[in-house]
Amino acid sequence: MTRLGWIAINGFREAVRDKVMYSLVAFAVILIGASYILGELTAGQDIKIMKDLGLSAIGVFGLFMAIFIGIGLVSKEVEKRSVYALLAKPIRRGELVLGRYLGLVLTLAVNIGVMTVALYGLLAYLGWRLPENAKLALDTPLLDPKMLVAVGLTLLQLSMVTAVAVFFSTFSTPILSAALTFFVYVAGYFSQDLRNFDQVVDSKATQMLARGLYYLLPGFSAFDVGAQVVHGLPVGAKYIAVTSAYGVTYIAILLVISIAIFSRRDFK
Repeated sequence: MTRLGWIAINGFREAVRDKVMYSLVAFAVILIGASYILGELTAGQDIKIMKDLGLSAIGVFGLFMAIFIGIGLVSKEVEKRSVYALLAKPIRRGELVLGRYLGLVLTLAVNIGVMTVALYGLLAYLGWRLPENAKLALDTPLLDPKMLVAVGLTLLQLSMVTAVAVFFSTFSTPILSAALTFFVYVAGYFSQDLRNFDQVVDSKATQMLARGLYYLLPGFSAFDVGAQVVHGLPVGAKYIAVTSAYGVTYIAILLVISIAIFSRRDFK
């Protein structure tokens, strides 16, 4: 295995040892279970409510995971002074950042996988209890494989959030990194509103600033297709490909900048 692989696996092992990660997964699984109870209270809409709340739970708790594990990339290494031992070895700083990031994404993928299995398990249990005529009346299949598309795009979205957190962690404190990452997530999620800001204000300077932020901030809302999947609306292959390419490109740019900053940082 390459040095990059060993760094990624080591980062994954450190992340899964953290009890907070298990707590987040437990809360998400509980929330997915609660969606079943809420679904039972709404006749005829229980399946949609379960799917919608389940996918939302995966996104929300995944967001906290992405921020939590991302901000600790550099701060934990410096705090434990393990960064000095790592840098003394024949490891490039770029390999350290990239390897740690891949380990964090692997951790994120495993935890989201657990939550996804829990959601499908809950739906399978409901399907076991549901009469055949009720199954035939559903708008979408009970165990709709298209939900995996929504989960996959959510994972890519959260990988972008992790990259943002890693970027801030290379030069800032953990608390400030978390706050900045959350701010970027919220601003990026509603960045589409900045595109039409010229229809709200007349100031040219403000319009230029809004347009600049629109292109600079990540368009997180494009990755949220849960509502379309739940209601049986199509999510085209072209849309998935273009959105995925955008996400991967944005991650690559952030990692290149993060590596450049980390390579110039003085730990003495």
